[in-house]
Amino acid sequence: MTAGDQARVSVAVAVPLSDAFRIFTEEIDQWWRRGLRFRASGKAPGTLHLETRIGGRLFEAFETANGPQLVQTGRVLVWEPPHHFSFEWRGVNFAPGETTEVDVRFDPSASGTLVTVTHRGWSTLPADHPVRHGQDVPEFIRGLGLWWGELMTSLREHAARKH
Repeated sequence: MTAGDQARVSVAVAVPLSDAFRIFTEEIDQWWRRGLRFRASGKAPGTLHLETRIGGRLFEAFETANGPQLVQTGRVLVWEPPHHFSFEWRGVNFAPGETTEVDVRFDPSASGTLVTVTHRGWSTLPADHPVRHGQDVPEFIRGLGLWWGELMTSLREHAARKH
């Protein structure tokens, strides 16, 4: 990997390992933030779904003025419950064949589970790729880490509220 290729974020979730894995994967629509920064549907109501198996899709379904839409942003590459899974990630502005990888690990901790997300593969995209919004590599990776940090905070809060 090259410098600036990945962002890594960890969060402590106060539930047992198997519950943390299930919440992350099966309840993804409930904790994944909504809005333009986080969802293909933007402000429109939609449902985010992860098919829990190797080859399973990560997609969002929503209604538009032109009818129902389904936007696939990922495909499961590794499935090892309750410790690990990874998925291919494609932004909505990625060209065919452009992908990154999100690796998610679940480790027991004193307070429950430590969830670590590593989003890598950014060095395979052109430096002027639209996903970077004109930012230099360190600034982009820092922002990506903050973006995942917001999502992991939402995961932690959802787990605390619901479980």
